[in-house]
Amino acid sequence: MEVFKKKLILEDGSEYIGYGFGAETDAVCEIVFNTSMVGYQEIVSDPSYTYQAVVMSYPLIGNYGITDEDFESRSVAIGGLIVRDLNDDPSNFRFTRTLNELLTDYGVPGVYGIDTRKLVRSIRDIGSRRVLITGEDTSVEEGLKIIADTPIKHDAVSQVSSKKKWYARTANHRFNVVAIDCGMKTNIVRMLNKHGCNVTVVPYDTSCEDILAMKPDGVFISNGPGDPEDVPCVIEALKGLRGKLPLFGICLGHQLIALACGAKTYKLKFGHRGGNHPVKDVRTGKIEITSQNHSYAVDDKSVEGTGLKVSHINLLDDTVEGLYSDEELIFSVQYHPESAPGPQDSEYLFDTFTGNMIKAAAGKVR
Repeated sequence: MEVFKKKLILEDGSEYIGYGFGAETDAVCEIVFNTSMVGYQEIVSDPSYTYQAVVMSYPLIGNYGITDEDFESRSVAIGGLIVRDLNDDPSNFRFTRTLNELLTDYGVPGVYGIDTRKLVRSIRDIGSRRVLITGEDTSVEEGLKIIADTPIKHDAVSQVSSKKKWYARTANHRFNVVAIDCGMKTNIVRMLNKHGCNVTVVPYDTSCEDILAMKPDGVFISNGPGDPEDVPCVIEALKGLRGKLPLFGICLGHQLIALACGAKTYKLKFGHRGGNHPVKDVRTGKIEITSQNHSYAVDDKSVEGTGLKVSHINLLDDTVEGLYSDEELIFSVQYHPESAPGPQDSEYLFDTFTGNMIKAAAGKVR
């Protein structure tokens, strides 16, 4: 009979004992949950989960393995993975390695065999908090001291952003786009290419002047991990770009656009993570089912006076899900229109971006 070897110790003193997989290492992370039924490979390779331990609410994870084509970044930055049932013998003709092998290769610890329903409810009721993934022999007192003595990290974006400029070109392109990489998912680049954009991906700390010197038709600001106020250099760059070029932001990019225009952000109790969040376009009344992954939101009361207007709201908690300025050709969404896997209701937003670049070329940007 397999013996318990791993445990979670949360900063409120609760603990969950289970079995280990992935790397044999300890880690202190922020614990969050994801409600997606599929897409664990995309989740573990999404840079937005840097320094976070993700609890999968769907019970069976690993059953289709890992495939080389489905990564959302070139590395795995997730802090840890917690699941109910781990299938380490996948059935899928495309798989090249198992989830356990992937996490081991990248030094990511995992825990399985715990009551993830209880843990998800705890996160929902009490909120996201810090957790220690450790061996079964670590006492709660020892674990709480380790958590308290581990500094909270504020360098997540710098850890996952590109270190140098790179290109993603497409045949017969119509637009040249600069994408500010704050931890960008690969499928965003694919979607921009699909919509006729040659993409120049630049590091997060690229200045406004350097971006303007590339003479792009528009600027895209990516998703990414952590608190948007941790990357003031991006906020300053966006202040300089505002009104000069069409801007499109997703997730962290949405929050950064809001901050650059003078709005405020705040941390949610447990965030939004999963592929089943209903969002309403307040201009049309249309409801979209969206894929989300974020801990922070834009304060709706702070939007007034910024030149931006609210375009979308979350129907579960009324948080701001979209902002726009028709005059300055700026728009942003808190969710992921490129979701992979996930709902495809929001792919039209890439057409909105290309439409704004056409308007800018016709001299309609303020």
